[in-house]
Amino acid sequence: MARRADANRKKFVRYKEGAELYSMCQSKFERMAKEAKAIYKVDKVVLVNCDIFEEYLETFRLEC
Repeated sequence: MARRADANRKKFVRYKEGAELYSMCQSKFERMAKEAKAIYKVDKVVLVNCDIFEEYLETFRLEC
């Protein structure tokens, strides 16, 4: 089942969709995506690469 979820998963999202996907406010998602250098700009469309963003997000993981 995990493979099916990966197959249906988008590689690129817009800010609004990414914020919803990662359960955070849009401004925080935008800031983190820029820090992760996961931003792609095509004309006036800004896309975030989820693979790069998730690698960056993993750097915040706490060891308990």
